[in-house]
Amino acid sequence: MELDNRDFLNTPPMKTVRFGGTVADTLAKYKKGELSDYELLRHQLADPEIKDAQIINWLQEFRSCVTLLSKEHEQLIHTVLRLPWVGRSQAVVEEYLSFLSNLVSAQTVYLCSCLSMVVSHFIPKRVTLSEGGVDFSDSDDEYENLPRNFEQCHQALQLISRYVPSTDRFLTPILQEKFPFIQKSSRTLECYVHNLLRVSVYVPSVRRDVLEIIIEKMLQLDDEDLHVQPPSSIMAHPVAERLDILMAVLLTYVKDVCHVNGSLHLDQTKALYRDLLTVFDKVILPTHACSHVQYALFYLCSFRLALSEAFLEHLWRLVQNPSQAAVLRQAALGYMGSFLARAKFIPVATVRACLDLLVSWIHSYLDSQDSVDKQFCDLDLHGPFYSACQAVFYTLVFRHRAMLDGNMKRGLEYLQSLNLERVVMSQLNPLKVCLPTVTHMFAAIMRRYQVVFCYTVIERNSRHMLPVVRSSTGGDRVSTNTNPLDCFFPFDPYLLKRSGKLIQPLYQVWEEPTESELHAPAATRQASRDDEDDFLCGETPKTECIVGMTPSSYESGALSPSSVGSPPFSLHRGL
Repeated sequence: MELDNRDFLNTPPMKTVRFGGTVADTLAKYKKGELSDYELLRHQLADPEIKDAQIINWLQEFRSCVTLLSKEHEQLIHTVLRLPWVGRSQAVVEEYLSFLSNLVSAQTVYLCSCLSMVVSHFIPKRVTLSEGGVDFSDSDDEYENLPRNFEQCHQALQLISRYVPSTDRFLTPILQEKFPFIQKSSRTLECYVHNLLRVSVYVPSVRRDVLEIIIEKMLQLDDEDLHVQPPSSIMAHPVAERLDILMAVLLTYVKDVCHVNGSLHLDQTKALYRDLLTVFDKVILPTHACSHVQYALFYLCSFRLALSEAFLEHLWRLVQNPSQAAVLRQAALGYMGSFLARAKFIPVATVRACLDLLVSWIHSYLDSQDSVDKQFCDLDLHGPFYSACQAVFYTLVFRHRAMLDGNMKRGLEYLQSLNLERVVMSQLNPLKVCLPTVTHMFAAIMRRYQVVFCYTVIERNSRHMLPVVRSSTGGDRVSTNTNPLDCFFPFDPYLLKRSGKLIQPLYQVWEEPTESELHAPAATRQASRDDEDDFLCGETPKTECIVGMTPSSYESGALSPSSVGSPPFSLHRGL
């Protein structure tokens, strides 16, 4: 703009002038008690219209006297850390990164402040928009700027972690503290989770903690209330939409971590499996009735049979461990049965091996209970036994066809060898406690192949309504609800549409039984119709009792607010 043509009344002055002395002189005066230049410096740094040239000039001066910036200048440093450097010119970004590197190297007291500032940029900034005379807040979600802005933040974190080796110890609490409220927009949550996972690539020591932070937050969105929504309308649910996007980010991350140039990388896959398994034990297994988050481990196990077998072996160790709380042992059995039933990638040989373990344990348990002479089912005393029985029944309902295909005679001999008749006829009466739909479908299939006849027991249970007893501080409490185990099947149908595209090819859907399999006495046919569950509708009955990134994927995903991608490994390899 020509000076002669400038409108002095309506145009603000050009910001080419700074007031006060140099930063070094200002700090020296501050030490003597002269505060005017110090406050003037803070005021100029906080100017919302500060120019790139001014930022660069200030930062160079701060770098030259960084050793003087002790903790007494904390307020001044916080003002510097609030400078709008992200998204500015490359010169500003480079100068700011150099300043951060010098600051954390010379004054580690500011490490957490620097980390907090960088992490705060992991979500799109908020801007105030006006529409129809009403102001409202929204995300500044410019497609072309977000990837660049996030990249600059990750460059800053990498530099800090390089200069301060103990960065990881201070970073995790900040990542957790800065996590947006779970009610925030899908895009805000997507950006933050995506950036946390990207951090785990170049600071691998925080990956387990990052996964735990993310999964704990996702579990707040994921419960059985989502699972009972009709599949046609679930995505209209805003919570489901948020969860779907986060699951897509997480599953894509799992895929990209485990594959390099399209091939499975065994060491990286094993390391991620160990981290996810730790998080599973800590936060997923104890969470009752979550519907989708556990599929991250399901998906990872599909990459290699050894992973599936390791997961099943881990669950089995939990089941056998008497020091584990009964509720966790029962949850592990629920996961075991549901995984065997629903994971299409598990071969029949592995299913049989697990059934052998389960049935052998059940028979050993019955051997130890030969002296039991009670006509009711004590869930507190025998809960793991009933859960083990249900896992066996459920697995056979889903996998019996695969076990019989090819060699019917050998398959039937195997089923006979399990001696399920003893289990069904035992005084502990598992058919009374297991979910009715599982019981009736198991009975129909076993009758069809003449392996074991369950209907006599089922009809007797129905006639006598044998009580199910649970102990409490006020004495034994009797229950007759239809789901006394308070069971749920962790791998019930996956209803989230976007992320579900990765799960569907791996998932064993329920196949309608043939007429011959359903042929049963009239009374039990009616009971089966009355107790439909997830086999037909994708639902688990409500209960009344409660037991105490490849670079290319990121770059393409970052261009669109609705797409997802994983952190690029190029950063990690470049360090």
